[in-house]
Amino acid sequence: MLVLVAPGQGAQTPGFLTPWLELPGAADRIAAWSDAIGLDLAHYGTKADADEIRDTAVAQPLLVAAGLLSAAALGDVSPGVVAGHSVGEFTAAAFAGVLDDTAALRLVRTRGLAMAEAAAITATGMSALLGGDPEVTVPHLEKLGLTAANVNGAGQIVAAGTLEQLAALEADKPEGVRRVVALKVAGAFHTHHMAPAVATLEEAAKELSPAAPVTRYVSNKDGQVVTDGAEVVARLVGQVANPVRWDLCMETFQELGATALIEVCPGGTLTGIAKRALPGVATVALKTPDDLDAARTLIAEHAAV
Repeated sequence: MLVLVAPGQGAQTPGFLTPWLELPGAADRIAAWSDAIGLDLAHYGTKADADEIRDTAVAQPLLVAAGLLSAAALGDVSPGVVAGHSVGEFTAAAFAGVLDDTAALRLVRTRGLAMAEAAAITATGMSALLGGDPEVTVPHLEKLGLTAANVNGAGQIVAAGTLEQLAALEADKPEGVRRVVALKVAGAFHTHHMAPAVATLEEAAKELSPAAPVTRYVSNKDGQVVTDGAEVVARLVGQVANPVRWDLCMETFQELGATALIEVCPGGTLTGIAKRALPGVATVALKTPDDLDAARTLIAEHAAV
């Protein structure tokens, strides 16, 4: 059984979209999406530097567009499950047919702008903690005033809070944590700092007509399969200020019988976690079009159930 997943913010790197735009029809598709959301996706995906694409309002639609473009390049895919990490949930919602591509991109453009505005209120950020026991790490973060914003499994938790709180974490790591790595994001996502963005998204979501998922959609909120389109959208709105439980998503993949996992562009982060947390599950990360053949082979070998 094949799982198709989409990465979250921080996965982007300068120029990562360049080789994808060489595929037939890709440039036209990106141009149409750019017009629909008022953002030059081709420019940001090919010519912008790391600081420019770190901007939340840019990074989020850019990541969703890249995920949709790379999935389309795979051809006919029938995954048994779809899911996304943080903003990748918007990509997954399009995979599942809950929203069409343009609607997903318009909503994520609104999300990125609203979260950038919320992030500007206070200087905040996120850092990944490598190693350690969640039962020890989470209380330690709470003691420092930080939130365990992403519980990713395989020994990785992402802390979020003010820059001062993150500096205190660097100086006072939880027992067992080997490293603290600052992430390429511009705010404390999935925490109370993002509450102002939730209200903006709630208003934007009223304009949508979501459809029921045609593929099992696994939610970041609790790792559960969501079968109602309106509920998927409600969770997309709420997850801005709530933790991402990717560990629970992977538990669900396992319970549903996952045998293979493909991570759409810019792949690498989620396949890396899966290699540690889902032993025996074959993985392919779509980093460039050179990875498409390996992904198609995986698709042929792992039919949807």
